[in-house]
Amino acid sequence: MKNLPFLLLILLWINSCQTKQPKLFVDGLDAYPNLKKVLQDSSKYQVQILYTQIDRNEHVNPMMTTFQFNLDDERYFYPASTVKLPIAILALEWLEEQGIEGLTLETSMLTDSVRPSQFPALVDSSAESGLPSIGHYIKKILLVSDNDAFNRLYELLGQDYINQKLKEKGLSHTLINHRLSMPMSPEENRQFNPIRFVDKSGVIIHELPARSTKIIYSNAEQPKIGKAYFSGDSLVNESLDFTFKNKFSISDLDGVVKRIVFPQAFLGIERFELNEEHRNFILKYMSMLPRESRFPSYPQSEYPDSYSKFYKFGTAKGPIPAQFRIYNKTGWAYGHLIDGSYFVDFDNGVEFFVTAVIYTNENETLNDDTYETEEIGLPFFAELGEYLYQMELKRKKQIPADLNGIKFDY
Repeated sequence: MKNLPFLLLILLWINSCQTKQPKLFVDGLDAYPNLKKVLQDSSKYQVQILYTQIDRNEHVNPMMTTFQFNLDDERYFYPASTVKLPIAILALEWLEEQGIEGLTLETSMLTDSVRPSQFPALVDSSAESGLPSIGHYIKKILLVSDNDAFNRLYELLGQDYINQKLKEKGLSHTLINHRLSMPMSPEENRQFNPIRFVDKSGVIIHELPARSTKIIYSNAEQPKIGKAYFSGDSLVNESLDFTFKNKFSISDLDGVVKRIVFPQAFLGIERFELNEEHRNFILKYMSMLPRESRFPSYPQSEYPDSYSKFYKFGTAKGPIPAQFRIYNKTGWAYGHLIDGSYFVDFDNGVEFFVTAVIYTNENETLNDDTYETEEIGLPFFAELGEYLYQMELKRKKQIPADLNGIKFDY
């Protein structure tokens, strides 16, 4: 009889092991036909998924359990605008490293040009001051994925700083080597504009000369995508070469989102070195909807809530309910759709990470504007988000999440 409690524990353990647990990305997919279709033909759609459950310990610190589907960090895909997230964060790290009095997020940043391929940026009509700044560029990146804003911060930091910093932080499947939506040669992308930071009186606080790098940052595997592509109006019947294109793996994108949300979960050398004000600035604008911003201001007719929020709401036309916040960065180009997110439901205490990529290019032709984004891509993300959200609603947690630290005034 003395052993009865122990025996009961053994029996309970055996019973729990025999209880059928739902198989992730297998069970319950009938309610999500697009998600099921993509997962069953994952090689065609080149889908990769990372999903992380979050539990809290007695100190309310996060304990993360990650599940993967078809993950392959060696398989190249074009990361599109997702590379803007680490650039935005590194711009703040660079700012803190300068330690110059008066040099802040709001300090006017004037970009000059010294080469025919470069363009100056001396005004910004979307800013309240009418002048560009690091902070305003970051807002535009995180709110609507503005390409010019990314290019200006790329020109500020340069390829050496960007790639060395990311490598130091353990992001080993990332390479950033070009501006976006600007047809420049690899050589021109290794040239960086001169920049001046000036105070409200026009006095120069800090100045950077024109710079360049001699290091050639390229993809050693020389990846190629598709069977044909358009160059202007001409069809080229061969794969498009991505040797001198950006690279950002699913694991690294997922890692960047986690580093900004839960820096305490990483070793010091792996973290982004940001003070709390700058970290909160990133989190606020990662989660803000375009309609909630005043400077810059975006019309809701052109930028609906789902504009850059793919999970659960990717196909929605109306507003996202206030109980939800998605701290994320998306990308969308060459048939690839990518989203790295920290998904939160404040009302129900739900929180989880999910990062995924899908390739929707049935005819394997690039630059023809014929991709199955609306038919396959966005429904995949909407259903994947709903599938995981419903799973999280049913998941029992011993210690509820404390989400007060990521609530902001929008």
